[in-house]
Amino acid sequence: MTAARFEPVGRTRYATGAILLHWIIALAIVAQVSLAWRFGDDHSPTGFALTQLHKSIGITVLLLSVVRLAWRLFNPPPPEPVGLATAEKIASSVVHWAFYIIMIGMPLTGWIMVSASKTQIPTLLFGVVPWPNIPGIGDLAPAAKHAWSKFGHQSHSALAWGFYGLFVLHVAGALKHQFFDRETPILSRMAPGAVPGRWFDPRLLLIALAVLGAFAFGKFVNPPHPASGPPPAEAAPAQAFLPETPAAPAAAEPTAAAATPAPAVTGPVAWKVAPGSSLNFETKWSGDPVKGRFDSWKAEILFGPDALDKSKVTVTIDMTSAKTGDEQRDASLPSGDWFDAATHPKAVFTATKFEKKGEGAYVAHGTLEMRGVKKPLDLPFKLKIVGDKAQMSGETSLDRTLFGVGQGEFTATDQVPAKVAIRVQVNAQTTGTGDKR
Repeated sequence: MTAARFEPVGRTRYATGAILLHWIIALAIVAQVSLAWRFGDDHSPTGFALTQLHKSIGITVLLLSVVRLAWRLFNPPPPEPVGLATAEKIASSVVHWAFYIIMIGMPLTGWIMVSASKTQIPTLLFGVVPWPNIPGIGDLAPAAKHAWSKFGHQSHSALAWGFYGLFVLHVAGALKHQFFDRETPILSRMAPGAVPGRWFDPRLLLIALAVLGAFAFGKFVNPPHPASGPPPAEAAPAQAFLPETPAAPAAAEPTAAAATPAPAVTGPVAWKVAPGSSLNFETKWSGDPVKGRFDSWKAEILFGPDALDKSKVTVTIDMTSAKTGDEQRDASLPSGDWFDAATHPKAVFTATKFEKKGEGAYVAHGTLEMRGVKKPLDLPFKLKIVGDKAQMSGETSLDRTLFGVGQGEFTATDQVPAKVAIRVQVNAQTTGTGDKR
């Protein structure tokens, strides 16, 4: 008699672990469907944030589904109710195994889509845990990667439609046996205690509320938008970079040494960029401000206020060093859709003509080469020189579309405007060279 209690034939419900996994996965998939209906082709910051949440939940479903499948293989389900027709048993088995294909296949094809994406946006599960792309896909040739991307999209869409059909069949079958075939109870196998034939069973109502809650979660959740800018750079020294202008010394009797003036610097002077310098940019994304900076750049400066015709500045920017405060967005900027850093790793601004506009105010007339496109660019700036130190600040703007920055859906300017503001501040110190006459 004791042994009989452990016979599988005596079990009428799934094990507690299987029940918990079933409902967690089911509600997560409902939330996924609601999220997907919501963001669709939305490439705004809201759509971006919802997509990252969708990816996080999808990977969670994948992992839980693998655990659920392993559980089922090592813990057979309870036998079907006595009296269940053969056709119903076959249909039940087909639906259950088809659900496993969808529960694993949908997040897997989504993972393929992410891994084969041109933008290569990294996945951070719930913004915290890094999740890798599928090894090898990201390194494929463009044609092969496109084929994988197409396969992922088409399979993901087909599995989604398959889920809708299976969901209807699964729910309809459970309700049929709950309300009309009470002799073959089904709902109580996954909702222990449910009474067959009872239309307003508390467990049935709880299930309905949970499903509605999962759908509402996907419909109304508002994950935080990507950060609007990077964290502050390393703090500048407490004292100002430029020293205070020394007060004029008291008049004194001229000496023989003082009578001979020091040779004046009349040519351009070489300057070395000092700490505290910055190269920033600013734009918008569907109305949200996006501020960024380049963390790696260098400048060759040969400049003299009295030798503008001989002055020259060359700034070389590492296009992989852009930071906007969001790791996933930053990872997409070097891609072919934006800076195309794999083909054009550097952007170069060169100025050989300078114009004085007022006391300490100048304009550098130059060219900017980016993504293989060279266009004229003027940079108005202010300059203050004290001794062997100088501080320059300038601001200009450029049209990103002229350089091909923003491909695909971002070629249009409805989400990201064409105009991008550029702000530069340079602290510099002379290197001791220059023409002395």
